[in-house]
This record gives sequence, C-alpha cells and structure tokens, in this order.
Amino acid sequence: MSQNTFPLLPRLQQQLSELGEHLRLARLRRRLSAARVAERAGLGLSTVRAVEQGAATVGMGAYARVLLVLGLEKNLARLASEDALGRKLQDAELLVKKRAPRVKTAPPQ
Repeated sequence: MSQNTFPLLPRLQQQLSELGEHLRLARLRRRLSAARVAERAGLGLSTVRAVEQGAATVGMGAYARVLLVLGLEKNLARLASEDALGRKLQDAELLVKKRAPRVKTAPPQ
C-alpha cells in the first residue's frame, strides 16, 4: 500500500524545524542523551532524532512522548488554545435579531 505524501509549506517546515531544535536544546540542558530519551519515551533512537530534526513524517504522538520525557507536556495543551480566526468566523455567523421578541399577553378572562 503506497502512502501519498504532500509537500509542506516552507513556513510549516520551518516551524517544525524550530520545534525540533527547541526539543534538542531542552534535552541537552537536562544532560540527557538521545538514546536515554528514546528509551524513556518508548521510541527508537532514529525517531527521536527525526523529532529533533522536525521531521513531518513523525507522528504527533512521538512529539508528545518526547515532551513528556522532558517535562514539557504542559506546552502541548497550549498548541491550539489561541484561535482568533476561528472566533471571528464563529462570531460572523451569529444571527442578530432585527426586532425584539413578542411579549405574550395573558388571555382575557
């Protein structure tokens, strides 16, 4: 079964590369070898190296495992927390009533 791969936008590839570099620097600051991170994350050494290079072919779970080993898993929750465009789109679809709702009057007794 062949898998189609689509080229990434250069901007996205740059962001992945920066993320990988940040993870590599975090690992080095903690004085951990790539082999030790791989062992603790349950990943292969080649996968950890691919994460640190910002490879787009590595699954999000591998990035999450490396973040967990480095104690940075809370950063994962902030990835898509700011969604200004989505909120603007949502607000644009809200219907604005043109007149006040009718007030029901009690039936005559």
